[in-house]
Amino acid sequence: MIKTFALTLLALTPGAAEADLLVSFRDSAPRDIFILQNDGSCPINGAVELDLEPSPSGLFFDVTAEGAGVEVFQPLRVEAGAGYLSAVPVVRDGDKSVVLSVAGLPPGEQVRFTADLDDSLTNGTFGQIRVSGSEIAGASARVAGGAQAPFDGTGRAVMPVACAGA
Repeated sequence: MIKTFALTLLALTPGAAEADLLVSFRDSAPRDIFILQNDGSCPINGAVELDLEPSPSGLFFDVTAEGAGVEVFQPLRVEAGAGYLSAVPVVRDGDKSVVLSVAGLPPGEQVRFTADLDDSLTNGTFGQIRVSGSEIAGASARVAGGAQAPFDGTGRAVMPVACAGA
């Protein structure tokens, strides 16, 4: 399960127009779900980093049977919007961040990927194999050279992203 994460977009050309990049996390079994949604009016391009390190729950990716994960593991899998990524992101077991290279994510479209997140809390809300929205709170989303937003208690982070050429 994923507990915390941050998004980093590579620097975009500043301008008056903006798009909102909504990043959301949803605990699910056996795979946790991350969605990057373009809620703006222009395409989004750049590297997006999801960073779990700031989460007080000690979140990490559990993608193999080896390592610190508990019981179930699930590798990262792009479920929707793969055509808006330059490459499938690489995440190793125990990693606390992942980078997605977003290429031309149009308004209204999304990139959705799944993986397993675990926490390192011994007294967490659902144990170590499930992650609640409050456990991912504090993880952040960043746009390089621009906005940064923490995940809230519902598992959402919203960042304004300048439209290129605007």
